[in-house]
Amino acid sequence: MIAELSNKARSDRYGSKINRTHSPVRAYLVPWLSIVLGSLVALLPVASAVPLVPPLGFLMLLSWRLVRPGLFPVWAGFPLGLVDDMFSGQPFGSAIMLWSATMIAIEILETRFPWRGFFQDWAVSGLLATGYLMIAALFSGGKLGLTMFAVLVPQVVLTLALIPILSRFVSGLDRFRLARVRGLD
Repeated sequence: MIAELSNKARSDRYGSKINRTHSPVRAYLVPWLSIVLGSLVALLPVASAVPLVPPLGFLMLLSWRLVRPGLFPVWAGFPLGLVDDMFSGQPFGSAIMLWSATMIAIEILETRFPWRGFFQDWAVSGLLATGYLMIAALFSGGKLGLTMFAVLVPQVVLTLALIPILSRFVSGLDRFRLARVRGLD
């Protein structure tokens, strides 16, 4: 004799597993929107004599690219850099060039070293973010000298400290983006 299945045998915290699938809209939009929202942080009023706010849009791009390597195409640096250029206050085209160069550099790195760990990703992100901050400071018209480097040190330190936090945040966004939702049938 076959016993009946319990009502909870085929269920999870959302109810029945039947008719649940990934939302393609959420799967495609969450990464792009999170990077755009990171770029929009530059609009928040922060009064300071030195640059303190790290480039959150760029760090979100790095985090998404290193947490989910195949998610963005190489050309994604162009439109995302364009959005960042519109809101960051940098000269137009600087983020387009730097974000595109970053995407190409990460693509070359992933081709050369396909297996990496967290600390290698942190080191790569740190080097790319530090280089981004230095080159962006030059693009903004700053004079190359000891004063410019001394002024950028707090921003670089804060950027390096935020990389693992943003990577953890991006992994949570990735779980949200791939969560199963009820399909429409």
